[in-house]
Amino acid sequence: MPSAPFTVGTLSRRLESSTVIDVRTPGEYGAGHIPGAFNIPLDRLDEALPALRTAAARKSPEAEGTDVPDGRDGPVGPDGPEGAEGPEAAAQAEGLVVVCGSGARSATARDRLMSQGIAAVSLDGGTDAWAAAGHRLARTPGARAVWPMERQVRLAAGSLVLLGLLADLAVPGFRVLSFLIGGGLVFSALSNTCGMAAVLSKLPYNRRQTADSGLDATLATLTERSGATERKG
Repeated sequence: MPSAPFTVGTLSRRLESSTVIDVRTPGEYGAGHIPGAFNIPLDRLDEALPALRTAAARKSPEAEGTDVPDGRDGPVGPDGPEGAEGPEAAAQAEGLVVVCGSGARSATARDRLMSQGIAAVSLDGGTDAWAAAGHRLARTPGARAVWPMERQVRLAAGSLVLLGLLADLAVPGFRVLSFLIGGGLVFSALSNTCGMAAVLSKLPYNRRQTADSGLDATLATLTERSGATERKG
């Protein structure tokens, strides 16, 4: 049976005890993220696996002693019981939540984590849904406003298609560029991957900015937090 989605409503109730992992680019993260989220870009997820495994295994104070019958997490929302069976129920109880802008990249990250035995859930609708529900977004001091990656991809793809069509007027055959971009978008949809997003994420405005302490510092803070929680327990 398909698991229930992990919703904004669920996260808002558990934010204090959850470990939120934002897999967007540092530029997107700096422009606005869920308070307390740790930024671990999708293309560097493998480097963070040991720290994430430790974070996923930690027990939050709220999870200790909580009885979760039949893989359910207990609380009932307006749309019925929330929760999921198996690893996702464990992640909901222990606090590892993966987010991105809309939920697409976080779903990819969740699948990668679960393939490594790390319990995780993907926030349904991502940061966009969090903001749309009226919740506050935190911002990195000095961060520039950066378009969401999905919007960057649409602009780049549309521009390349248009360039191919216009260039074909001067150099016959140049429209093949437009066909290649169209084929790439189809492949992206079928494979649930996006090579163009991977390329765009390397651009300077999507990388870490001066106010950002870097991935190593993020992982150190994440590991320290997990250790502190265990000592309290």
